[in-house]
Amino acid sequence: MAGGGGGGGGAGAPERPYELVVFGASGFTGQFVVEEVARAAAGGELRGGRRWAVAGRSREKLQAALERAAERLGKAALGAEVGVLLCDVGDAASLAAMARQTRLVLNCVGPYRFFGEPVVEACVENGASCIDISGEPQFLEGMYLKYNEKAAEKGVYVVGSCGFDSIPADMGVLYTRDKLQGTLTAVESFLTVKSGPEGARIHDGTWKSAVYGFMDQDNLRKLRKKIGYAPVPAVGAKLKRRGLVFYNQEFRQYSMPFMGSDVSVVKRSQRYLHTEFQETPVQYGAYVNIGGLGSVIKLMFAGILFLLLVKFSFGRKLLIKYPEFFSAGRFTKKGPTQKQIDGTSFTMTFFGEGYSEGQDPQHGKPNVRICTEVKAPEPGYVTTSIAMVQAALSLLDDAACLPKQGGVYSPGAAFSKTKLIDRLNKHGVEFSVISKPEV
Repeated sequence: MAGGGGGGGGAGAPERPYELVVFGASGFTGQFVVEEVARAAAGGELRGGRRWAVAGRSREKLQAALERAAERLGKAALGAEVGVLLCDVGDAASLAAMARQTRLVLNCVGPYRFFGEPVVEACVENGASCIDISGEPQFLEGMYLKYNEKAAEKGVYVVGSCGFDSIPADMGVLYTRDKLQGTLTAVESFLTVKSGPEGARIHDGTWKSAVYGFMDQDNLRKLRKKIGYAPVPAVGAKLKRRGLVFYNQEFRQYSMPFMGSDVSVVKRSQRYLHTEFQETPVQYGAYVNIGGLGSVIKLMFAGILFLLLVKFSFGRKLLIKYPEFFSAGRFTKKGPTQKQIDGTSFTMTFFGEGYSEGQDPQHGKPNVRICTEVKAPEPGYVTTSIAMVQAALSLLDDAACLPKQGGVYSPGAAFSKTKLIDRLNKHGVEFSVISKPEV
């Protein structure tokens, strides 16, 4: 495995001063990632007390992010082990300089469709690995098309979707597979978000990514055609798609398909594991629980308005200018308050089916079921930062368990053989079996 697991560690390579760099550290999400890295460093999770750094355009804002993290951790200040790098996504030379100084870049600058590629390019060209928290399939799969071969040559790893999109779903499917006594062939997940009395809010950066993503569906189809993915065989009984809105007896509320990147990311992981290791591919459907009939009517009205406006340039400008109005208050330019974050959590429940040991999945109906869940704190910022930092540490420390060569990977493809789930369990993103396999 080239590149020492995190890039830039080959024989004869100059020593890189930083184990990892958080790029976009002063942004809304970046601040949470900085706090989580600082927490990991304080807990001795960065090997040998190795140095790490924050990077961005403004020294003052980067220092403020470090001061915020120190305050959250109950410290007067973070130590001299933390560096500050000035770097701009529009300045290729500054990105290259950043990449040359670290083994791994944690890229928090989105929307990734606009700002992600220069960071990937700088990392690949300069021998650093890179992870991001993108939920944008076109960016993720576009990076695979353009940089997979070059990353393999350089021995570095580019792993997208290392936040709430889509580590709980991708690793949750693998966890369910490992806990089933037999062959798992299909999984449906149901996301339930719980909020406190002040409700839940999301920063409008995520809203912008959704607006541009829906706008560009045709180009995503063209991109996939260009990549020429090998079809993933459906093993066992075919998983049926559910309706646009349906009443879920398990949760006693209405559910709808989850519009995030989880399904596409899981499919990429399953394709890789089937192609490389001949593992049985798992069919996957993702849904979100939305509550009672009132919530359904409210969401359908907002959804129809969104889909009408997103088709036109003028409509997109309105959506981006007034996120709070068009999202019924869910997305705001200020983002959530600390109270809203502290009062929010989520559960992702997985219902799996397959075939018991000795049964042929190619014949007959599935005869074994299992239910698992991932339970974690607020998804957009707390779980995202935990997932990103633990994925980073897994990339740096579990080198022998990573794919044998570098490349552009989904989380399940990169981390299926590592201890990432164990790491997440220790940090409050808890994977568990709710009902054991039943024949």
